[in-house]
Amino acid sequence: MHILVINGPNMNMLGIRQPEIYGSATYEDLKAMILAEARQLGAEVSFFQSNHEGALVDAIQQAYFDKVDGIIINPAAYTHTSVALLDALKAVAIPTVEVHVSDPDSREEFRHVSYLRSACMATIRGHGFPGYLEALRLLCRH
Repeated sequence: MHILVINGPNMNMLGIRQPEIYGSATYEDLKAMILAEARQLGAEVSFFQSNHEGALVDAIQQAYFDKVDGIIINPAAYTHTSVALLDALKAVAIPTVEVHVSDPDSREEFRHVSYLRSACMATIRGHGFPGYLEALRLLCRH
């Protein structure tokens, strides 16, 4: 099983960015944790992070051609704004789990809307980095 983990804008700044919300662990720490879990599950994982919406759309589309079995996506700020990411997920029809380190529903009002949620089989929010591991296990069982 091959899983693509996509992270949106500012996720590369984990460990620096608002540690009171996102903690002090880095993006590299997150990747290492996911890779360790993937090894235990016998899954292959690749990563893509971009601050650019079009690059994220391109990564989702490429996942189709690469025959990726599942996508874990943290669209970050694009969660609340991007019809383009929603359309890309619908186009490729790859099982997808939306993940958020924090719980957007407990933050500012504008963060309560997820444009991508309807194209995802599940949403995991507010579980910190372990939310990615939950998503990985969910996709591996699917």
